[in-house]
Amino acid sequence: METAINQTYKTKATKLLGVNKADAKISKTYLFVSFVILLVGGFLGLAQGLNRAGLLELPSWLNYYQVLTMHGVFMLLAFTTFFTFGYLYAGLSHELGGLLPKVRKIVWTAFASKIIGAVLVVIPILMNEASVMYTFYPPLKAHPMFYIGLVFFAVGMWLCNVGAFIQVANWRKNNKGKHVPIFSYFATGINVLMFFALIPVAIEVLYLIPWSLGWVKTVNVMVSRTLFWAFGHTLVNIWYLTATSAWYVIAPKLIGGRRWSDTLTRVVIIALVIMNITGGFHHQIIDPGISLPVKMMHVFMSLAIGFPSLMTAWAMFAVFEKTARKQGGKGLIGWYKKMPWGDVRFLALFISMASFAPAGAGGIAQTTNQLDTVVHNTMWIVGHFHLTLGVTVALAFFGISYWLVPYISGRVLTPQINKLGVIQTWIWTIGMIFMSGAMHTVGLFGSPRRTSFTTYGDHATALGWSPYMMAMAVGGTLLIIGVILQVYAVINMMFFAPKGETEFPIAEAEENASPTPYWTERWGLWIVVMLLVVAMAYVVPITEFIVNAPPGSPGFKTW
Repeated sequence: METAINQTYKTKATKLLGVNKADAKISKTYLFVSFVILLVGGFLGLAQGLNRAGLLELPSWLNYYQVLTMHGVFMLLAFTTFFTFGYLYAGLSHELGGLLPKVRKIVWTAFASKIIGAVLVVIPILMNEASVMYTFYPPLKAHPMFYIGLVFFAVGMWLCNVGAFIQVANWRKNNKGKHVPIFSYFATGINVLMFFALIPVAIEVLYLIPWSLGWVKTVNVMVSRTLFWAFGHTLVNIWYLTATSAWYVIAPKLIGGRRWSDTLTRVVIIALVIMNITGGFHHQIIDPGISLPVKMMHVFMSLAIGFPSLMTAWAMFAVFEKTARKQGGKGLIGWYKKMPWGDVRFLALFISMASFAPAGAGGIAQTTNQLDTVVHNTMWIVGHFHLTLGVTVALAFFGISYWLVPYISGRVLTPQINKLGVIQTWIWTIGMIFMSGAMHTVGLFGSPRRTSFTTYGDHATALGWSPYMMAMAVGGTLLIIGVILQVYAVINMMFFAPKGETEFPIAEAEENASPTPYWTERWGLWIVVMLLVVAMAYVVPITEFIVNAPPGSPGFKTW
């Protein structure tokens, strides 16, 4: 009873006094690192775009494949995870009455592990000993330090997951029978998904270290690729679920509305957690060695992820319309006139949300055998990645930053930075339309991915790709301008903006809403269901890959 009273007092004190400074320091550090990584990764991306267009000749000491590997690792692993944890821990601290001291220690230890891992990964890439790209597919073999660095980075992510679990478990212990607050519920789902998604890639990396050291002569390529994509596909949806948390929880508050159905929100989270890890095989749908029945099963498993996304689209546009009508909006689509388009916090989230429609539709192409055969090894795939991560996820993160950074820094968003943010959002969006649109189009014409600039001996087909490569370069140039503006805005809000209080905007549930059933809190049950679905998806094919394994492959260095 005394513990519960202390927890209640702590919660009230936190809400009264504002952000907990020790917790804010954690989030501030994680976010600062994430935007530094964004800046470096942005320039690496520009170098790639200019090289693919034939406008930039990279020096011999920093070739295209080094740049490609660093850009992928920086943007897909480091930027996203540092931002995600900075964001989630700020919310956990806000909703659950401040982080426990042991949780702070865990998160700082995780930070150190991730930084050590990032350094160990980057060193061999700079030495041109690990140009294996973000996917690090064997039989391409990197320096052992690269894989060891990935282990440190994965351990850091796991520690962050464990810290969140401890924090939420402590709150539940002191609030028996209550529903975990909605943001913390999102954080729980994201961390559950990440914790289990890391297991296959950790097994793969630990399996590759002895091979990279020469202790094992060959590696099972099919097992390695499958373990990677069980993680790699899920990572995409970890970003997506993080962005979704802002759509459901933050966006309604910014427009003066309420959340649509607390039950639906929690069901969407559960569904995304249960069904996500099984989608990995659609990245291997044209690989040899996988039986047709397994591929067909995974087509359905991958497409199933679309259902919670459709539920999200329904819920969000219902919120927009209902809120707008309360504010005087009329007509079939009159809601759009009442939205705060001049508020960068909403504008970035809305474009992020809207972009997921074409991004998700493009993903269906990679899930279907016949369509994927056309686009799989083309620039279409790169365009799809940039639409999902570069618009849906990145713009959501940018929109979040315009209130989160002032919140944890004890400062306010000024009209000048808000206006700069609106400009930055449109520059970023237009840049991605140029880049991703050109990538999708030229991919349909057969332009391959994973290659530096070449005209293939001035072949007519390759020369026909040139206008699209120029459009990619234009898009990349706009994007680096967007990166610079975004990082400037973050630094300003973090260190130089006027001091003051900024709200952590969490929307309330609908008035007179029906009670949320408590079975949504049974995370043990949902994890068991998730593991059963994962076993159904992977046990048979992986067993087949091991029992009837083809001859293993030695390592190759093609750069």
